[in-house]
Amino acid sequence: MLIELLAAAGETAAPQNSFGFIEAMEQGGVIAWSIFGVLVIMSVGSFYILITKLLEQRKIFSQYRNVRSQFWRAGTLREGVAKLDKNSAWRQLVEDGLAAEDAHAKMTDSLEAHDWLHGSLARSEASINSKLAGGLPFLATVGATAPFVGLLGTVIGIYRALINIGIAGSASIDKVAGPVGEALIMTAIGLLVAVPAVLAYNWLQSRNKRIAELLSGFSTDILANINSKGAVKPAVITKASAQQAAKTTAPASKPAAGSTTTTAPKR
Repeated sequence: MLIELLAAAGETAAPQNSFGFIEAMEQGGVIAWSIFGVLVIMSVGSFYILITKLLEQRKIFSQYRNVRSQFWRAGTLREGVAKLDKNSAWRQLVEDGLAAEDAHAKMTDSLEAHDWLHGSLARSEASINSKLAGGLPFLATVGATAPFVGLLGTVIGIYRALINIGIAGSASIDKVAGPVGEALIMTAIGLLVAVPAVLAYNWLQSRNKRIAELLSGFSTDILANINSKGAVKPAVITKASAQQAAKTTAPASKPAAGSTTTTAPKR
């Protein structure tokens, strides 16, 4: 009986400390929640930019397939532009090229048509690339600053742990665990926010470079078509022509039926 009473008294006297994310943030107070809120905003903004830019890039790539298969089948650029989607990057290039051609006819100076058209198409490309690059600086900023924002929370958590040790006069676990846990959590959150932002920035940037290459090639084709009065067009490769080319080249790579190979007898 006496042993049970002593055990019960020990249990009631033992401090009941709960350690977790919410408890650590509550010990950190307004500063901890403010830093956590900033990191959440950075993370949400990064994923929003990633999703919207990825959808925008996929739309441009899908429209490019239509350009290669349908646009250049038209007799003129003015007929082909009607086959392109409205508000697409490819249609913008064609319309800007046609507008530059019409504007050059109204000029009274001796500016060459090639230089004028080339400059107009270059400006159109630059505006499209600038729109595609929108939001990427935010990803770069998040990737560069999120670890340091988390580090700020880490420094504040360690500072609070040292203050608790000084007040208590001893480094007991119940005085140190909360602030140190808060510090480690802030470091981890900062890294979890920064790493996806850096990966998204590099991935989207590489896809934008590919789109810029396609835009440059399409712009060159438009310029050549306008200067040649529609005589110069790129080769249109369709699925049927590709299959036909594969059929014609396949027999050449296979040995003729019934043919035998002979080897010289060894001496």
